[in-house]
Amino acid sequence: MTGPHVVHAHGDRITVLEPTTGVELFRYVYRPEAAWEAPKPYLHPVRTLGGAVVTDYRPNDHRWHKGLQMTASHLSGQNLWGGNTYVHGQGYRPLPERVGSMAHAGFDEVASDGTRAVVAQRLTWHPWGGQLWADERRRIEVHDVDPAAGSWALTWTSAVTNRRDEPLLFGSPTTAGREMAGYTGLFWRGPRAFRGGRVLGPYGEGPGLMGEQAPWLAYSGEHDGVDGHATLVFAHAPENDHSGAGGTHPAHWFVRNEPFAAVAPSWAFHDELELAPGATLTRRYRVVVADGAWERDEITKYLEAHPW
Repeated sequence: MTGPHVVHAHGDRITVLEPTTGVELFRYVYRPEAAWEAPKPYLHPVRTLGGAVVTDYRPNDHRWHKGLQMTASHLSGQNLWGGNTYVHGQGYRPLPERVGSMAHAGFDEVASDGTRAVVAQRLTWHPWGGQLWADERRRIEVHDVDPAAGSWALTWTSAVTNRRDEPLLFGSPTTAGREMAGYTGLFWRGPRAFRGGRVLGPYGEGPGLMGEQAPWLAYSGEHDGVDGHATLVFAHAPENDHSGAGGTHPAHWFVRNEPFAAVAPSWAFHDELELAPGATLTRRYRVVVADGAWERDEITKYLEAHPW
């Protein structure tokens, strides 16, 4: 195995590369973008070790979908997701006064030690009016870069602290009344070619896994432009606690392969999650990016060989 390298274009983006081939594994873009799209950092393009892109950016159906990013679709009446806001009985409405942002506040670490790369960032969360609603400490680690196996892994940790004098309520379109639309939290948008891809979990297969619980979920798609497939495996850390009351994880999966490819380990799919003033919500996820269409046995063996 070999370690990733880091290149920082200050004020704009951080690029992580695999040094043997020179493939850019991803760009972490943290410069602010259009207000309507709820400005926030994102990873795009994300690539396999073979160089194939496995994310989309500003697709024409949802301009605010940007690669892999932390989102909050319904947050105490605000929209830190971007675009139109779902209102029960009215559908999606253009309500710019509800669209907030997640702003870069500084880096604690941007480094590579030859084995893994680390981006440790501080962010602030704001409603449309600009008040401080939350602080976030985010840590993105790139590790287990294995050219022989054609895979690499990313661990994303977010610790969000409520800075209001009242609870923060994390919700989703489903908690607001729309069935099976529980997206919020860490969100991946796949490339257009991945439409109709294969959805696989430890206990089942297909988009019927929407709203279900499981320790991991995988999505495989076939590329345009180059031959072959890629697989992304999304996994929860064992300590993730969806209820906030000391249980052990799994949040509910949001997953679609039609009309586009998307996965989110939603932290508020069916029910709102309440974060008390001064309290911190911590979530840790792993995303494995692999060349090829992995089967369940391959995924299981990989996760067993790479424990948390």
